[in-house]
Amino acid sequence: MTSHALPRRLAATALAGLVALTSLAPTGVVEAQVPRGLPIIRDTEIENLLRDYARPLFRAAGVGGSQTNVIIVNDRGFNAFVANGRRMFINAGAILDSRTPNELIGVMAHETGHIAGGHLARLREAVERAQIIAALGMIVGAAGVAAGATMGRGAAGVGEAAPGVLMAGPHIAMRSLLSYQRGEEAAADRAAINYLNATGQSAKGMVETFRRLQNESMLAARRADPYTISHPIPADRVAIIEPLAKASPHYNAADPPDRVMRHNLARAKLAGFLDRQESITRRFPPGDNSLPARYARAIQMFRFGDRNRASALADELIRAQPGNPYFHEIKGQILLETGQPAAAIPSLRRAVSLAPNAGLIRIMLGHALVATGNPAQLDEAVRELRLALQREPEAADGYRQLAIAYGRKNDRGQADLSAAQAALHDGDLNTARGLARRAQGSLPNGSPGWLRAEDIVNQRPQRN
Repeated sequence: MTSHALPRRLAATALAGLVALTSLAPTGVVEAQVPRGLPIIRDTEIENLLRDYARPLFRAAGVGGSQTNVIIVNDRGFNAFVANGRRMFINAGAILDSRTPNELIGVMAHETGHIAGGHLARLREAVERAQIIAALGMIVGAAGVAAGATMGRGAAGVGEAAPGVLMAGPHIAMRSLLSYQRGEEAAADRAAINYLNATGQSAKGMVETFRRLQNESMLAARRADPYTISHPIPADRVAIIEPLAKASPHYNAADPPDRVMRHNLARAKLAGFLDRQESITRRFPPGDNSLPARYARAIQMFRFGDRNRASALADELIRAQPGNPYFHEIKGQILLETGQPAAAIPSLRRAVSLAPNAGLIRIMLGHALVATGNPAQLDEAVRELRLALQREPEAADGYRQLAIAYGRKNDRGQADLSAAQAALHDGDLNTARGLARRAQGSLPNGSPGWLRAEDIVNQRPQRN
C-alpha cells in the first residue's frame, strides 16, 4: 500500500459517516427520498383532519398548494419530519399522544417552518460542507501520521496517536453539522410561533408538548453533551419559546369544540386499529360512553371480539351522528370484511354521498360491488373505481379491484392494464411491464389504454 492510498480510503469512510448523520434527528428534516415500504396509514377521516390543520399554516407560510402533502406514518413514536421539501410526515404516535388539537397543530407549525425555510436544501449544502471538512481533516491527519513515521518516531507512538489525529476531521465536521441543525430547529420553532399568531391560534400546545418531552428526556438530557445532539435540549426550547408564546394575544385561545371532537375521534380510530386489546380498554374503560370511546370500542369488537356486536355499535354511532360519513364507512368496512359485501353496499353508498371526494371510500364501495359476484353490479363497480382512481391515482388496491371487474366483463385488455397498474404501484415493475405488454396485445394500437401500457413498459426503476 502506498502512502497516497491511506488518505483516500479514510476520506471515503468519513464521507459515508457524515451522510448518515442526516438521519440522526428525531424530528425535523430528513434528507432522503421516501423509501418504498415505509409503513404509511391511509385514512380519509384522519387525512382530512390533518389537511384542515395544515391549510392555514401553509397559507401563512406561503407554501400552500397541491404539492404539499401530509402523510401518516404507522409508528408509535412522537415524531414528525419533512422530506423532499413538500412532504410532511406525521407519526401515528404524535396524533395519539397529542391531547388537544393545538398540541398537534404546534408540531405541524414547526415542520411548516422547515418547509418554508428551505431547510432540506440547505441541509444538503451543510452535509456537503461537513464532508469536505471531514475529508480534509482526515487527509491532513493521515499525512501527519505518515510524516511522524518518516521522521523516525517509534511505531508504537505513531500508532497511539493515529486514532485521535485521524478522527479529528470527522469530529469537527460532525459538531459543525449538528450545530447547523440545532440552529435550523430553533428557526423552525420561531417560525411556528409566527404562523400560529398569523392564524389566530395559540402556541400553548407547542410549549406543553416541549415541556412533556423535557420531562420524558430529563435524565438523558443531563448526561448529553449539548454539542453532540441535533436538536436543542427541550428545557432550552421551552425557555426560549414560552415567553414568545405568552406574548401573543392568542395564547389563551381554545380549540373549537367541533375540532376537539374530530381530534378525539381520530385518536380513537387510530387506537382502535393499532393498539392491543388491553391498551384500548385502558384508554377507553367500560364506563366511558363518550362518542370517541364508542368509536374505539366498535373497532375493538371488529378486530378482537363479536363482529355482529361491532356492527350494532356502528349503528349506534350512526344514530348519534347520521351525517358523519366515517361512521357509515366503518359500518360498511365491518360488513365487507366479515364476508357480507351486499349488506355493506348501502352503508358505503351513503358514506360516498356524504363525502363524494373521498377516493378511498369509493374504492371500498367498488370492492364491495365486485365482491358480490353479481354481474349486474359490474358497471357500477367500474364507474366507482374509475372515479376513485382519479382522486387516488396511486392506489394499488383500486386497480386490483378494477382488474377483477374488467376480467368478469371479459374485457381482457383493460383487465391486464389495470393489473399492470396495480403491480406498478406495488413496486413490482417486472410484473407490471409483462402485464402491460400483454394488455397491448388486446387494446387498439394508439388508443389511450395502449399508450398508458406503453408508458408502463418504458418505465424505469425509481431510485430511493
